[in-house]
Amino acid sequence: MKSVRPKKNLGQHFLTDLGIARRIADTVDACPAIPVLEIGPGMGVLTQYLVTKDREVKAVEIDSESVAYLHANFPKLRDNIIGDDFLRMDLNGIFDGRQFVLTGNYPYDISSQIFFKMLDNKDLIPCCTGMIQREVALRMASEPGNKAYGILSVLIQAWYDVEYLFTVDENVFNPPPKVKSAVIRMTRNAVTDLGCDERLFKRIVKAVFNQRRKMLRVSLRQVFSGIPARPEFYTHDIMTRRPEQLSVAQFVELTNMVEEELAAVGGASVEK
Repeated sequence: MKSVRPKKNLGQHFLTDLGIARRIADTVDACPAIPVLEIGPGMGVLTQYLVTKDREVKAVEIDSESVAYLHANFPKLRDNIIGDDFLRMDLNGIFDGRQFVLTGNYPYDISSQIFFKMLDNKDLIPCCTGMIQREVALRMASEPGNKAYGILSVLIQAWYDVEYLFTVDENVFNPPPKVKSAVIRMTRNAVTDLGCDERLFKRIVKAVFNQRRKMLRVSLRQVFSGIPARPEFYTHDIMTRRPEQLSVAQFVELTNMVEEELAAVGGASVEK
């Protein structure tokens, strides 16, 4: 069967360097003995190395042309090639409720959505590896105090240890993307309970980073729904800081402060 034509609307950039493909496949070895789910296998450049590992492998691909190519070239995987949209799938049913490693050469335009879905299914996914846009990888791995530190950094690092593994140049893709790529690995940390309301935590992180240049005493005002916080709430020392200066633990502390204040002023919730 002829090669698959990369489709711009699906953000397809097919990796052509087999050495890099093998290195990406080997990143799943850090989380052994559980199945692997590959997102967007395309023509199987990464798949060919994943299937040599002693574990069950499934691949989900939204492009029907790629699905046909995979069926023709990976007959042993035929029943494990899923023609579907990963973002719409119920992940509990993929391996009958068992945990799995998530990996792939992720489409740039939906990589953040993929990782938010990973967070929603964090008990199913103890390890996630793969290749993404370098800028996004830097954000995910960034520490407090850096310009790259943001929403993705905090929400992912609350539950995962993030490793920036290596950079990939543009010239090893067809077609070449306009930016560099990077390979990352995320491994579930020991946290089982954040120590705060998780929904409120997410809302606060998103709200304050949407005004990241402002101090918390300004950006937090949008959080309270109709009932303003008491003036003394904004006198805490943390309120003079900006969001990129706060660690995950400090965001947990801030979430508990906001929750206490909401209870004190009679606010039932924060705005979504």
